[in-house]
Amino acid sequence: MEETHNANNAMENKDSSSEQHKLSLLRSFVESSDSSSKDVDDLTLRRFLRARDLNVDKAGAMFLKYQKWKKNFLPEGHVSEAEIQDELSQNKFFIGGEDKKGRPIFVVFAVRHYKNTKAGGFDEFKRLVVYTLDKLCSRMPPGQEKFLAIGDLQGWGYSNSDIRGYLEFLSILQDCYPERLGKLFIVHAPKIFMAVWKIIYPFIDDNTKTKIEFVDMQQLRSSLLEEMDESQLPEVYGGKLSLVPIQDG
Repeated sequence: MEETHNANNAMENKDSSSEQHKLSLLRSFVESSDSSSKDVDDLTLRRFLRARDLNVDKAGAMFLKYQKWKKNFLPEGHVSEAEIQDELSQNKFFIGGEDKKGRPIFVVFAVRHYKNTKAGGFDEFKRLVVYTLDKLCSRMPPGQEKFLAIGDLQGWGYSNSDIRGYLEFLSILQDCYPERLGKLFIVHAPKIFMAVWKIIYPFIDDNTKTKIEFVDMQQLRSSLLEEMDESQLPEVYGGKLSLVPIQDG
């Protein structure tokens, strides 16, 4: 038993050393391509590295693409609430407490989402996504890098369907906030949603797919309680915690 334990420790140390070496290579690569990368911390670069299975070339290309996106889409470095008033008025994104791992809990009520058909409406939705992900990241305690999400589809119908919006949310999450999603529970999914899911699924990367779980109504409470204490379980699922709109979290 002791020999097995020592062997496992040696393997973990080797893996950690290999990742650290590749992280150093990634930093050298991105800094030589974009001097502003010097201001980026190792934790951020490590998330991009892990998102590309420690492939330095792929992680570097991914990160530099993100840097370019950030400069163009977020010239001020953040999204203000004044820029997303129409989206916030739908009252569809909420923050809860923390799960057993200290991950912030994020709840989406999909029935409250409608396409923003105003001029510039799609860009406003994208800003809402960035605003939300930044808010979640800001709530993570030291040592935690991920959040847990609940996508609630109760009452969802085709009037709420927004494939372009769903794909954009997915793209921003995967390309600009890699390794931030820890778990996604999809609950109360109606059968008609599966037609939309078949369209979205091919665009989900393999790492993200492993984090998604459809939950049957009968197992809803027990599945959520595997990840969070009852004190942190939202009231809407039989718990004790009141959800807070994203802008008030």
